[in-house]
Amino acid sequence: MQRMKKSVIIVAGGFGSRMHSNTPKQFLNVNGSPLLFYTIRCFDSFIKGIPIILVLPEPYIDYWKSIIKKNNFNYTHLITSGGETRFQSVKNGLKLISEPGLIAIHDGVRPLVSKETLQRVFTKAEKEGNAIPAIPINESIRKIAAENTEQVNREHYRLIQTPQCFHSDIIRRAYEQQYREEFTDDASVVEAMGTKIYLVEGNPENIKITRPVDLKIAEALLR
Repeated sequence: MQRMKKSVIIVAGGFGSRMHSNTPKQFLNVNGSPLLFYTIRCFDSFIKGIPIILVLPEPYIDYWKSIIKKNNFNYTHLITSGGETRFQSVKNGLKLISEPGLIAIHDGVRPLVSKETLQRVFTKAEKEGNAIPAIPINESIRKIAAENTEQVNREHYRLIQTPQCFHSDIIRRAYEQQYREEFTDDASVVEAMGTKIYLVEGNPENIKITRPVDLKIAEALLR
């Protein structure tokens, strides 16, 4: 049986206000290279020449092009502009993928996804229609309820990562829905159609770079 064609949309359309930097976090240097270089490399190292769609803030597209020219960055990818929400950014990225197959959607500021996680995600999604990487919660958690808090069993919860992978017909149909505030990731968009979501094991190093301390952690791990 022929394997399904694989593509990836890397969403880097935000401005990173929590990083307290004038430069969006996806362009910040980590050990001498922009963060996005590492993220793109994860996928090209996994499947050489995999079609990559990069979604960027409109005002920074030329800036990105100047960066890749300056650094002789030769990983082939298409570029499109992001929208006001992540939902719109993903929708813009989907427009550049015409062939049927598997579509992975990944946060541009997760430069440490492992090859093992990618293998699990694509394999499960090909079989079940979707796959979402997740890791256990290792600390105690409490639920805020009105003016009180209550202990909850952490074994019933998981931290969700990306890439989130889907059959192309499923994810395209999901993004035909009207945007809702509860759409925090692609799995929530697909689940709103009544589709069962399947989890696979992620990797703990696959952190999302959001705050300055995350950048320090990424620098150490990438080094």
